[in-house]
Amino acid sequence: MSNQLTIPVSVIMQTKQVKQGQWSVASWEAVGVMPYDPESGVQRKQLMRDGADLQHYLWSGFRMCLYRDGAENYWYNLVGNNPSLYVLCHEDPNGDVEPFAVTANHDEASAGIEGDDRVYSVPIAPEIYRQLESFVVQHYVPKEKTIRKRKKWLDEKPS
Repeated sequence: MSNQLTIPVSVIMQTKQVKQGQWSVASWEAVGVMPYDPESGVQRKQLMRDGADLQHYLWSGFRMCLYRDGAENYWYNLVGNNPSLYVLCHEDPNGDVEPFAVTANHDEASAGIEGDDRVYSVPIAPEIYRQLESFVVQHYVPKEKTIRKRKKWLDEKPS
């Protein structure tokens, strides 16, 4: 039983031009994360669709690592209202973004936001969901809830 699982993934990013006052700027967002076959030979960044005002890029070669000590966090992600993967990106001075990591751990995503990275949330693809769920079932053991007993202040004698 391994304490870690690595899932090869690709990120689909979309950019479009948005008017801000008299300027037109690029607006980026993550569209999805999908399984990646490392043997496919796909480039790191590949233009998938080039429309008049909208482009889609496939960023390949990422490895989403799941760790046993993060299993509780993954479990909360899976049972939440919107199970998500988080794409962490660096932004360059021109406003372009480049993904550098994918995680299922909300705490890692929050740390990315605190570190001034751009973080995008995308729904989990079914193939990745199954792997994540299997990892959680294998490694997460919920802690039993304990009921804290209240002290009876009236029974204590003043000193």
